Amino acid sequence: MSNLNQQCKQPNVIVFFTDQQRWDTTGAHGNPLGLTPNFDRIAREGTHLYHTFTCQPVCGPARSCLQTGKYATTTGCYRNGIPLPRDEKALAHYFKENGYQTGYIGKWHLSGREPVPAEERGGYEYWLASNVLEFSSDAYDTVLYDEDCRPVKLPGYRVDAQTDAAIRFIDRYQEQPFFLFLSYLEPHHQNHTDNYPAPDGYEGNYIDGWMPPDLKKFGGTAPQHLPGYYGMVKRLDEALGRLMDALKSLNKLEDTIILFTSDHGNHFKTRNGEYKRSAHEASIRVPTALYGPGFMQGGQVRSLVSLLDLPPTLLDAAGIEVPAGMQGRSVMPLVRREATVWPGEVFLQISESQVGRAIRTERWKYAVVAADKDGWNDSGSDRYREDVLYDLQADPYEQTNLAGMESYRSVADHLKERLIARMAEAGERPPVIEPAEPVSAGARRVSVEELRVKV
Repeated sequence: MSNLNQQCKQPNVIVFFTDQQRWDTTGAHGNPLGLTPNFDRIAREGTHLYHTFTCQPVCGPARSCLQTGKYATTTGCYRNGIPLPRDEKALAHYFKENGYQTGYIGKWHLSGREPVPAEERGGYEYWLASNVLEFSSDAYDTVLYDEDCRPVKLPGYRVDAQTDAAIRFIDRYQEQPFFLFLSYLEPHHQNHTDNYPAPDGYEGNYIDGWMPPDLKKFGGTAPQHLPGYYGMVKRLDEALGRLMDALKSLNKLEDTIILFTSDHGNHFKTRNGEYKRSAHEASIRVPTALYGPGFMQGGQVRSLVSLLDLPPTLLDAAGIEVPAGMQGRSVMPLVRREATVWPGEVFLQISESQVGRAIRTERWKYAVVAADKDGWNDSGSDRYREDVLYDLQADPYEQTNLAGMESYRSVADHLKERLIARMAEAGERPPVIEPAEPVSAGARRVSVEELRVKV
């Protein structure tokens, strides 16, 4: 095949999507346990989006953002349990319109029913999925539903079962360009038992292993759960390696874009009464790398990237026009090192545990909360109160809340204006933001979430 034909060929696209994975589980981000040699390889050989953040740290809303390229308040999917609107175009629609075979395997979490009816599948054709996989399956009892809503029990540990299904999909559709969204539950906890079931024999490898500084200080459930969590991360990385081996054996690896990312992180009940739904790094920062055509030797991109930027990036990289309605930005100019205007912060919307908003700049974290609103029933507010301010340069694991300290008032006021501007850009009405109650120098403010846990 000529070089010209190779360049014109549509690349296959695979999204390797994990659930609740902290960025610092990876060697590329300094984890010393050797959990992720395959992720580290694609980050090294492809493009590593070093600073990537969710735009909504809870499962369903984050997935709505990744499928549509729109904020959760724009689509209406601001909390779990709200189906993706049937008239909302998702990634599958755009790829299908451009000649791709589309497929979805794993956790969906954007429907109101189980099994997910065809009209609530976001346009995906091939379907082997569950709306809430942690309820339809267990670590060694994987049950998904096919296109006809029939239950399909797959053999093996759940990560392996889904990976086997993905390899079968690739083999079946290798003669045409395909877009496969492979959505794992791991390393999310198993809800009904509130634990992290690693493959047999894996958890013991990480007992008393390395612990990130925020978990070391605040504890939470990390001493109990981190070994199993790490074991799940290890098996996910092995699955990534198996998937790449399959592509290589079919001579498809050089023709396939692989995006590895996650919906949000995990703070192990150190910041509120569960594992996410906060503005802290442990909750919002995720490991993200791209491999394949257009991304090889892209190096490390240090600009702040939102989950919302990944849908337009995939379309752009595949040569598909990015719809004007998408609210994210393609990172391709950053990958190509082209001169471009890029936001100096990422914007977050927080639901369920609170009605919150936040921005994260290179140095600062600034978050506000609506004290009189309910995070389950209210998607936003016209009035917020400052909740947290962190200097990430001096305090990267956010151990000292500076909100309310007079010496940081000018910083908070500047960040407040930036946050209001981002809220307006996302389609929200500019709110009133009240300053935090003053605290004396040297004192640490307890956030609304931490106070709720103590009560």
